[in-house]
Amino acid sequence: MEYGIYLFDFDYTLADSSRGIVICFRNVLTRHGHTNVTDESIKRTIGKTLEDSFSILTGITDKDTLASYKKEYVKEADTHMTANTKFFPETVTVLKALKEKGAKIGIISTKYRYRINEMVNQHFPKKFFDIIIGGEDVKKAKPSPQGLLKALRRLHCKKKDTLYIPVSRKFLRVVAASAAAVALFLLVSTPVEDVNQAAYTASFVPTEMVARNAPEM
Repeated sequence: MEYGIYLFDFDYTLADSSRGIVICFRNVLTRHGHTNVTDESIKRTIGKTLEDSFSILTGITDKDTLASYKKEYVKEADTHMTANTKFFPETVTVLKALKEKGAKIGIISTKYRYRINEMVNQHFPKKFFDIIIGGEDVKKAKPSPQGLLKALRRLHCKKKDTLYIPVSRKFLRVVAASAAAVALFLLVSTPVEDVNQAAYTASFVPTEMVARNAPEM
């Protein structure tokens, strides 16, 4: 089955921004004395909100402190994120092939929309993506399906025509419960043997992207 709308997560799905993310977290954490956090622990929080990530990494639950860490992270990201984010080799080819087929393409991420635009503008023509939903565009971050449902409304599309490619099984489970009519295809963090090959073929996603290993969220 071919779909008319393809909605992707960003980190660990279309691009690898783990190096930039680790740098930004490391700078903030070190500044506040949290020096025992490993790079792998940081990577396992990718896809979560910054507040949740800092809480997981430090054990801090005070909202004001977490908000302060978030502000510091954003400043670090202004310097380090775009330069340290790379699209996977297959991403540009696959997305351009989908557009040539007449499909609509979108991104739904906890990353800020302006940050995503900084990156996509380096590799894609202006207005290549039909919609980008960033962290500032929703009141509830993933795994809430709010971003996905907002994209469906803005694109005036039917759920049955939509394929959503999230980064983690947790997101997949929650979205499946809230928007069951949307076809779901778990990309990066699913082992190859778990992938529905018919869905992969229909969506033009190469096996190499599916096979990439990413921390389970």
